[in-house]
Amino acid sequence: MDFFSGNINTLEKALNYSSLKHKVTAENIANVDVPNYKGKDVSFKQMLREESGKSINAYRSDPRHYQITAKPGKSSIITNKNLQYNHNGNNVDMDKEMANLATNQIYYNALIDRLNSKFSSLSNVIRGGR
Repeated sequence: MDFFSGNINTLEKALNYSSLKHKVTAENIANVDVPNYKGKDVSFKQMLREESGKSINAYRSDPRHYQITAKPGKSSIITNKNLQYNHNGNNVDMDKEMANLATNQIYYNALIDRLNSKFSSLSNVIRGGR
């Protein structure tokens, strides 16, 4: 029986996503005053495609619905080039980035708490319930 094939691997991938999201958000905050800097974001859908390694087909309940397919891509970090908030060409909104950072921190803490719970359960099993 492989204890790491289910939830723990999923939690690991979620932590990788959260870590990358934190890094990108921190980079945006650090470059808030840099002229012509374009903010970046992490695409969860892109990371899901990369992890699955195959195309994703959406279920259509009616043949008139559009077919949605997604193929694996190269990078899950996307650059927002179409927006401009400042006169110097920079498109980083500090309030939005700080909110993203706080949201991601809550998500990360929840993942760590769940992972600690999993390891605590495994430790309890190894000790024989004592």
